[in-house]
Amino acid sequence: MRVAYTLEQCWHDVPGGTATSMLRLAEELTQVEGIEMVGVAGRHRRPPVSGYEPSLRTASLLLARPWLYESWQRLKWPIVESATGSVDVCHSTAGIPAPSRAPSVVTLHDVAFLKRPDRLTRQGARVLTNAVHRARSSAAVTCPSNVVRTDLLDVGFSHEQIHVVPWGVDIIDVSSSDVERVRDKYGLPSEFVLAVATMEPRKNLPRLVEAHRQLRDAPPLVIAGPSGWGDVSTALRSSSPDVTFPGHIDRSDLRAVYSAATVFAYPSEEEGFGLPVLEAMAANTAVVTSRGTATEEVAAGAAELVDPFDVESIAAGLSAALSHPGDLQMRGSQRVRECSWQETAQAFIAVYRTVAPT
Repeated sequence: MRVAYTLEQCWHDVPGGTATSMLRLAEELTQVEGIEMVGVAGRHRRPPVSGYEPSLRTASLLLARPWLYESWQRLKWPIVESATGSVDVCHSTAGIPAPSRAPSVVTLHDVAFLKRPDRLTRQGARVLTNAVHRARSSAAVTCPSNVVRTDLLDVGFSHEQIHVVPWGVDIIDVSSSDVERVRDKYGLPSEFVLAVATMEPRKNLPRLVEAHRQLRDAPPLVIAGPSGWGDVSTALRSSSPDVTFPGHIDRSDLRAVYSAATVFAYPSEEEGFGLPVLEAMAANTAVVTSRGTATEEVAAGAAELVDPFDVESIAAGLSAALSHPGDLQMRGSQRVRECSWQETAQAFIAVYRTVAPT
């Protein structure tokens, strides 16, 4: 079976979790006998963002972004086969259906923006809303959580069309020398509460900062990640002199940064999955995350849950996690053993086989 696999998000200014998960899935899919994966992206003069280089051969289409996405949506051109040759399945991995003669599988990571378009830039909301409408005609849709599945059903997708395929996580031992190396590289304190997120409204970072300030004798707060959109980054940096902002963390360093933290805080207002929750657990770090979102589903009882809209609840969750991190570490270690990329890859292959010509 030959599968075209879109990887345009690796060239986005902030590739984010969609690129992280889809690149790791691609690595696993290329190991499966009988499956030939062919990456496809627009024409670019620069390489992918550092740390997001595809491991599989990636063919280039005639157009570059943003014209590529506009042309896909308005003209249904260029088709992926113009770069890849004939394929049995076209997998659009970033929520934007790529035109193809082959049956289409579209991964929709999160559609909460349909209810809250203010959580994206105006351009982003328009492109992704149109993409969701076009995805209704695909042969199959995958999503990483039951929260997203419910949202898809609410906007008209059929039960038969949707396949819930959660992401996996890699369990990698981190040496003490690696932990000390990243402490020096990023200026990290000996103990700290860590948040890793693109600085954008839905990540709920202002409430996290306010909650942390309510705690006496808590380790300092470190917020790592690139600037997103809106004024979140500027406002946080100017109003939070007591918070450390190391900026973007190299993917190769991220596991050691998680491991260095005392507690990992991820109180997002909404998520389609929340891979950092599993990544922190895999690094043996206690996790605080949001109740009522996909991250509660992902944590599966292994995290301290909080109301993301209530500062006092977030503060109480941080306090609880700091007072008994060992229990959360143990539960987190058990949870990540249930989440493998091999199982994720096999689930996607099963989806491919349901739509591929026989």
